[in-house]
Amino acid sequence: MDWTQQTRFSDPGRHHGRLAELPGDVAAIRAVVRNVTVHYRASGIDFPPDRLAEIDTRWVSRMLALDQERFGGAPLDAPRPEAERLVGCCRDAALLTVAALRVHGIPARSRVGFAGYLAPDYHVDHVIAEYHDGSRWVGTDPGVELAEVALSPAGLHTAAQAWLAMRQGEIDPSTYGVGPGHEIGGPWMILQYLTLELAHRMGDELLLWDIFGQGIPYADREWSELPADLPEDLTYLDEVADLLLAADEGEEGAERKLRACYTGDPRLHPGPTIRCVSPRGARYNVPLTG
Repeated sequence: MDWTQQTRFSDPGRHHGRLAELPGDVAAIRAVVRNVTVHYRASGIDFPPDRLAEIDTRWVSRMLALDQERFGGAPLDAPRPEAERLVGCCRDAALLTVAALRVHGIPARSRVGFAGYLAPDYHVDHVIAEYHDGSRWVGTDPGVELAEVALSPAGLHTAAQAWLAMRQGEIDPSTYGVGPGHEIGGPWMILQYLTLELAHRMGDELLLWDIFGQGIPYADREWSELPADLPEDLTYLDEVADLLLAADEGEEGAERKLRACYTGDPRLHPGPTIRCVSPRGARYNVPLTG
């Protein structure tokens, strides 16, 4: 995959010029992303329903359109009051970073997993950006000003890493999720995030609450109502996790095998419609085509 090319989700559309006029260095782009976005929970701001709905904005083109409408077409590095910025989450900050880096010809992609640096003794669900500096892939977290994040339990424990560690009994899955004391987390979330990590790797940078394929069953039930145990036959997900790790290690053919799994197995890729189970309480189907 050519990581300098935009995907249908990262494409800035008619706002390409706003990203192109930014300095083409990672630090400047990360600063601009923090200037444009605000986290719907971590900020502590009580957003009204119409503003909270912005968290379901999948497309970078629409994110930038909302910003430009709100701020009269001002350059993205012009200061924005925190409460008036685009309401989103780590996925949105990461994808905006990726989109801007791609505009400047820098290979970039989003990485899905669980951060070991946001809460003590807990891995918080998280998305970061990753770019290639000419010699290696470098993880970076624009939301919390971390210039470099390792793909590791102490940094971003990728969903594939977490999945295999869980399957081998090396981690306590109850310490993986939205946050300490939050009901959303554990084995089902690690499973969901593994499918999301694969989708992001294949250029479908979905929202963290977009459900498709295997995903979380019973999408209209509460997390507390999910089965206590995962299905027995999950060897196909073990294979996906192994391939994701092999691809990160540069193993020849791993990316090609991942693509074959993704396109050939309906459990692993979104169809023309996905189910959005938004944390703002809305649950609805979203067409991804046409």
